[in-house]
Amino acid sequence: MSNPTQEIFDITAATYDADRAKLIPCYDAFYRRTTDLIVGGAERVLDLGAGTGLLSTFVRTWYPKAHIHLMDVSEPMLERARTRLGTDSNVSFEVADYATAALPHNQDSIVSALSIHHLDNEAKKSLFKKIYAALRPGGTFVNAEQVAGPTPALDAHYKVIWLQQVREAGATPQQIADSLYRQQDDRCASVEDQLHWMREAGFTDADCWFKDNRFAVLSGTKS
Repeated sequence: MSNPTQEIFDITAATYDADRAKLIPCYDAFYRRTTDLIVGGAERVLDLGAGTGLLSTFVRTWYPKAHIHLMDVSEPMLERARTRLGTDSNVSFEVADYATAALPHNQDSIVSALSIHHLDNEAKKSLFKKIYAALRPGGTFVNAEQVAGPTPALDAHYKVIWLQQVREAGATPQQIADSLYRQQDDRCASVEDQLHWMREAGFTDADCWFKDNRFAVLSGTKS
């Protein structure tokens, strides 16, 4: 059975990195806050929906001794990640759907960037429980995510602001069109809902540590 999300990202893999820098107005702060929330001295980090390895590259910069395992459903995306990260023995790759595949356990931190919003809400809840089980005690889950507004009116306003920001940042019509194509499979949830589901899964200190319009970084700790 075909996976619509996989097909969308297979098609746009070649331009994904160049697009992302233009399409996230808060790009630098967004990714830096994400890496800041990883457990200090982390030895095992799992990157869910790793795509082309952008987040894992930042993780490796700040945690050079950590073993990073990248999991993504798109083989073309992971091929680009392999090219980016090279043959480092501390990096491994797995083509798999993290929503259904088993996750490696005893992780210090599990991270994800702009991926989990492709799942429906029930799948998000199930994934948060699975992530909690895969962390070691004291481990952190860090989700750098595209979120919905708390009301339909605010959600619509987020999108208007985003279009204005990316045009001012120099995104081309094609980059915007590709992004809108990828967004057709989005199932974004609000910050409030996701924090509630994280707490239901067992996470303590679940909070939103960064938010700029539709981009947010959420984190929680396994007790």
